[in-house]
Amino acid sequence: MSLRSELRDRAFHWIADDPDPATRAELQQVAARAMGGDQSAVDELADRMNGTLAFGTAGLRGPVRAGSNGMNKAVVLRATYGVAAWLTHKGHTGGTVIVGRDARHGSAEFAEAAASVLTAAGFVVRTMPGPLPTPMTAFHVRSLGAVAGIQITASHNPPADNGYKVYTDDGAQIVPPDDSLIETGIRDAPPAVSVPTAPGAVPLADVSGYVARIATLPRGLFRDLRVVLTPMHGVGGETALEALREAGFPDVRLVEPQAAPDPDFPTVTFPNPEEPGAADLLLAFASEVDADLAIALDPDADRCALGVRDKDGWRMLRGDETGVLLGAHVLSTVDRPDPLVASTIVSSSMLSHVAAAHGARHAETLTGFKWLMRAGDGLVFAYEEALGLAVDPDHVRDKDGISAAVVACDMAATLKASGRTLLDVLDDLYTAHGVHLTDQISLRFADISAMPRLVAGLRSTPPERLCGVAVHEDGPAPDIVRLRGEGLRVVVRPSGTEPKVKAYLEVVTPVTGSLADARTQATTRLATLRDEVTALLKA
Repeated sequence: MSLRSELRDRAFHWIADDPDPATRAELQQVAARAMGGDQSAVDELADRMNGTLAFGTAGLRGPVRAGSNGMNKAVVLRATYGVAAWLTHKGHTGGTVIVGRDARHGSAEFAEAAASVLTAAGFVVRTMPGPLPTPMTAFHVRSLGAVAGIQITASHNPPADNGYKVYTDDGAQIVPPDDSLIETGIRDAPPAVSVPTAPGAVPLADVSGYVARIATLPRGLFRDLRVVLTPMHGVGGETALEALREAGFPDVRLVEPQAAPDPDFPTVTFPNPEEPGAADLLLAFASEVDADLAIALDPDADRCALGVRDKDGWRMLRGDETGVLLGAHVLSTVDRPDPLVASTIVSSSMLSHVAAAHGARHAETLTGFKWLMRAGDGLVFAYEEALGLAVDPDHVRDKDGISAAVVACDMAATLKASGRTLLDVLDDLYTAHGVHLTDQISLRFADISAMPRLVAGLRSTPPERLCGVAVHEDGPAPDIVRLRGEGLRVVVRPSGTEPKVKAYLEVVTPVTGSLADARTQATTRLATLRDEVTALLKA
């Protein structure tokens, strides 16, 4: 395919309107190769100019590169113009906006660009003093009464990516129609080179309130616990150490090869604690120093994964295991009347049974913390299976890996004092409520247009049986398929952050005899369900 004149002209217009000389030169080089007949350059230029990054899960996310379909200064300038227009539309003119960032490639430049647009638009802009965890930005939106917050981060995405996350004045992620209003503002924005900017953003001099709040979360009396922790080359290490020590846990050791922020993430293939192999260094260090608990944060520290020692050595808990354990712990220590806990439609159903046993309410929401944090009044805990945990939603209305780590240490230290472990509590919960096992299937797509077609086809023609039992479809949204049958559940949906369709599996086996037998039955059934759903998705 030769270079189309329409694509060439769009690229030249973007280059002319890009205020950043580095990305102008980058796109010029690609365009020159494309004009010279290089087919790979033609394909690359088409991808770079394939529309503009759209607001998805709380904001923008994509590769750092020149062009309209990437994270770069020009895109950030126009996105922030849209945010300023949205805030003005909502009557927040002149209010305070918090701008934070992580340590990824481009984060410092993008944060500065966002702050300069908001300042020019008449807002009071307070920036975080350096690369800091995403939950700190969310915390300060609430604590300082800001009208919005922006965090430059791609969370646990690959090293090539960056992102732009937006919080509303209540400290939670944006939800419709705010995302559409921001998109409208972006469409109405002038070319990036003409977006007004101005200096004047002021760094926050004191951000100690976040750690001070977290230090109050433990409810137990015991602090004897040896902890190993990795920030996975992200920005959470120093803050997590400070928070744990302020909370009374002094014996915390970082995985040194992963302790310092590094946007290239040199020791992991994919900087996500869920990925196979990502926690290998952590678990090896935990074994080496005879730790009691291993903790992995993702690069912007909004997710927390726990590693424990079982009879076969060290392993990472699944997100559902961690969510149910911490949910049970919060419910056992909370002093609020009529508390509410929440989980998503793709998370384990066990939390609902745990809540009932504690006389608490449970809510199930669509995926994402933008919905979990709006689950209802009296919310004391929320989680999603992708390692997102909110243990203090009154102060951080988003997932927070550092506060979750502190509460996990509180639980583990309390159990250690009585000779028990997190796995002992998990066994107790299985015995009381049935063995709930979960798994996930992910299919990556080169052609993202095929993703909605797969989901729509499955929704229109769902299977009649899975694992030998009748199932029915009752998806809560048009792009979600949910299949339920006796003792099983399957949810299929497109990912909100990656070009994937994901299937979330759950089987539930009551414990009528030994726990070991029930676990074996559940494991066998889950393997069968995985095989059947994999075949269904690939058909």
